[in-house]
Amino acid sequence: MGRLVMKFGGTSVADIGHIRNVARHVLREVKAGHHVVVVVSAMAGTTDRLVGWCKEAAPVHDAREYDAIVASGEQVTAGLLAIVLQDMGVPARSWQGWQIPLKTDGVHGSARIAEIDSAEIRKRMEQGQVAVVAGFQGVGPDKRLTTLGRGGTDTSAVAMAASLDAACDIYTDVDGVYTADPRIVTGARKLDRISYEEMLEQASLGAKVLQTRSVELAMVYKVPLQVRSSFEAPDSPNQNKPDGSGPGTIVCEEDKILEQHVVSGIAYSRDEAKVSIRKVKDQPGVSASVFGPLAEADISVDMIVQNVSTDGANANITFTVARKDLRKAIEVLNGVKDKIGFLELTHSADVAKVSVVGIGMRSHAGVAAKMFRSLADKGINIQAIATSEIKVSVLIDEAYTELAVRALHQAYGLEA
Repeated sequence: MGRLVMKFGGTSVADIGHIRNVARHVLREVKAGHHVVVVVSAMAGTTDRLVGWCKEAAPVHDAREYDAIVASGEQVTAGLLAIVLQDMGVPARSWQGWQIPLKTDGVHGSARIAEIDSAEIRKRMEQGQVAVVAGFQGVGPDKRLTTLGRGGTDTSAVAMAASLDAACDIYTDVDGVYTADPRIVTGARKLDRISYEEMLEQASLGAKVLQTRSVELAMVYKVPLQVRSSFEAPDSPNQNKPDGSGPGTIVCEEDKILEQHVVSGIAYSRDEAKVSIRKVKDQPGVSASVFGPLAEADISVDMIVQNVSTDGANANITFTVARKDLRKAIEVLNGVKDKIGFLELTHSADVAKVSVVGIGMRSHAGVAAKMFRSLADKGINIQAIATSEIKVSVLIDEAYTELAVRALHQAYGLEA
């Protein structure tokens, strides 16, 4: 019998009716002979409501108490699902992070997993009991509840799968990973398989299917990962295809993908802001004086472009940050203006990042050129460019986001 971790997000457990549907998915896997662990999120909207209460109680509050409050949403879901499963005749028991225990560091609000002692869970699984685990939470060195950051239930699930030598199915409100956002591109195609590296790039570039840290964990520990829909009927024939291809998208190692496309998908993110500082001295140490204070303020920088003046004396530096960090970044840079010595600081939040991703880029030339040509044909100006081995990203005016995604999807022949 195989071990299987099943993760269900907030929209999948939005109310008791949805939880009953989740229970039927679990029952199907139990009947198939799997030893099952279920990891659940809070019911849709619950975490936002709890966060709002924290802010209403006090704009500046103790992070330890914040974790104690927001972790309660997952505990409610876990208990409710265990009750529903028991009513269906499935032996089930809910587990909180500290009971496992899932040990983390002490960074409240964005803790990282240090260790999972899964011995007791393994024992219960061998006895036929389904463990329903509250995701998103663990226990810190001070024995207090910690949370893993938004989307952390994905990370909880993959970490549990790694500790149990289990496969992991991530159930969401979509039936897999697509070549582009199907809400924008009507011809977007569901991928049967995608590599860990491609999924990691897509997650980091704005695709909301999986949390970035969960993909990193799956890649490091070679966790068999599948993205599938919780809204497809649990008894649908598509749940167990005769050819073994599975109903969703399998995230796996590159060598397990038989046909590697040059580009596997188009990703985009509107959560971008552009900052430009003008007329800084073009000399050693200037970049460090710009990006050092930003790093100390825990502000992540993505694209960076530096243009040097014709006389070689001055330079303009442009970079992007998350939109939520824009105000903080401006404050930090103005605070060190005398040290950097820039003449002017400008910024814009009306930008978006559009990216093409594919492991085939390693062995094919002309991918970037095709991207730039396709955007130029649509009259879309590129403000910044960033590349990696399997990705090319451009910064454009936000108003052209959907046009750019559709144009690139067509240019690379990704239509269904």
